[in-house]
Amino acid sequence: MSRLERMIDQGTGREKADIVLKGGRFFDLVTGELVASDIAICEDRIVGTCGSYSGAIEIDISGRIVVPGFIDTHLHIESSLVTPHEFDRCVLPYGVTTAICDPHEIANVLGTEGLQFFLDSAEQTIMDVRVQLSSCVPATHLETSGADLPIERLLPFRKHPKVIGLAEMMNYPGVVHKDPVALAKLEAFQDGHIDGHAPLLSGLDLNGYLAAGIRTDHECTTAAEALEKIRKGMHILIREGSVSKDLHALAPLFTERLSPHIALCTDDRNPLDIAEQGHLDYLIRTAIALGAEPLAVYRAASISAARAFGLRDRGLVAPGWRADLAVIDTLENCKAEIVFSAGRRVTPELFATRASVEPVGLDSVRARAVTAAEFSVPARDGDSSVLGVIPGKIITQHRRIRLPNKGNETSVDLVNDVLKVTVIERHGKNGNIATAFVQGFGLKKGAIASTVGHDSHNICVVGADDADMAIAANRLSEIHGGFVVVENGAITGEIALPVAGLMSLESYEQVRDTLHHLRQAAYALGSTLQEPFLQLAFLPLPVIPHLKISDKGLVDVDLFELMT
Repeated sequence: MSRLERMIDQGTGREKADIVLKGGRFFDLVTGELVASDIAICEDRIVGTCGSYSGAIEIDISGRIVVPGFIDTHLHIESSLVTPHEFDRCVLPYGVTTAICDPHEIANVLGTEGLQFFLDSAEQTIMDVRVQLSSCVPATHLETSGADLPIERLLPFRKHPKVIGLAEMMNYPGVVHKDPVALAKLEAFQDGHIDGHAPLLSGLDLNGYLAAGIRTDHECTTAAEALEKIRKGMHILIREGSVSKDLHALAPLFTERLSPHIALCTDDRNPLDIAEQGHLDYLIRTAIALGAEPLAVYRAASISAARAFGLRDRGLVAPGWRADLAVIDTLENCKAEIVFSAGRRVTPELFATRASVEPVGLDSVRARAVTAAEFSVPARDGDSSVLGVIPGKIITQHRRIRLPNKGNETSVDLVNDVLKVTVIERHGKNGNIATAFVQGFGLKKGAIASTVGHDSHNICVVGADDADMAIAANRLSEIHGGFVVVENGAITGEIALPVAGLMSLESYEQVRDTLHHLRQAAYALGSTLQEPFLQLAFLPLPVIPHLKISDKGLVDVDLFELMT
């Protein structure tokens, strides 16, 4: 008997189903009703609802609610600080059965080797990991990246079964002004999905950006911005990560009318936050607590997300649909008690069936050793440029502050929370180093350092003491990447991230516990940020105080360049 024949026979009740969930209700995302019904599963597919079934395996879910598995529509798995295999094991039990990732971070370090690692991993994970090919490698001409991915290097991956399309087109000025490199990538993916990234873009420039076939955006920070983009046909991905937190501002979008045009994403979320709060389940219950309609929220978490990315087989609890299911306690609490991925009940034993994938980029940290003297900044009269950290945002401000001079050097100003920030090229290309100033970390002593530095992932160090900054930076090379905390010449906390300087080889539980210690070590230096290391990771991004697109396709503002 064929697979299809088995599914028909089990759906009609002529044969026992492989698995039947009995005694519960499912959330009908078409009508908004909670429907009391058995749910029959054959292999990887739901074959029966709204009826009574018997099964080879019967599971009592009395008092529980079945919802479609959740879909994270945009994330960088690297920001979880664990490999795709550990991300799978960490997040799937929370009900996230599909993750649409952009390996932008590892691609900026390793190029095609990083893409291949993610595709190989995606073929082994229990959750369905889909990959979008990174569109912006390097992400900017302002910094030295580890790799370059022109269209010629992306095309060999174009037809891979795990590839959905082109990842976030961050170079929106290049799109609007027809940069040849950006246009070549857009042309190649006109018959597939093209993901967007266009913070604050509006008006006719937004129209031009959308005319290129770009369909989604996860960078909206206000409801007004999101509504303009929805009116112009975009699908808005509401983001709540470890640093970028837009859920509260965008909560008014969760209405029955708008729900077909919104989805959920985390973008960047670390294991410590996942352990303390959850993953997409956290977004769901938070949105409902803010007054959002449950029907709109669960649609955004599943069927609306699936349709936005062309995943036609999932997103509903209905016959013929993929058996990605979460059995939860209540709609409001959204605690997943049982999870099915393609009809397989998620258990610790299931993860043991996966084939391993060899890690890559174990020698990617090739920075030269630095000395404390290299962190000095010449004395100057007048105000200095200072990066202004905005807690909960990846964007920063360009501030002008008069800083004290000590001898022939400009000094930190601990009273006004102004520290040094240094970027050190770590790909072994030119050994560049540049130091500037940052406000908002709260450190009163010591230094913290990281090889996670978006988007080029050079070493980034923030500190109150030059000697401690040098120790922290050099230690990162010794452990092949990661995070380091130094206080008074001693290393008080560290985590090794040797996979491209971005991900650990340890379990997510070990990473979670180490991150907790690291956070405490940073707090001991006086840090006032909830996530000092993730905030540090975004510091190398350019400062854009006023958005203006020039006829050359560049942002025509006074950029504060950390590295040339």
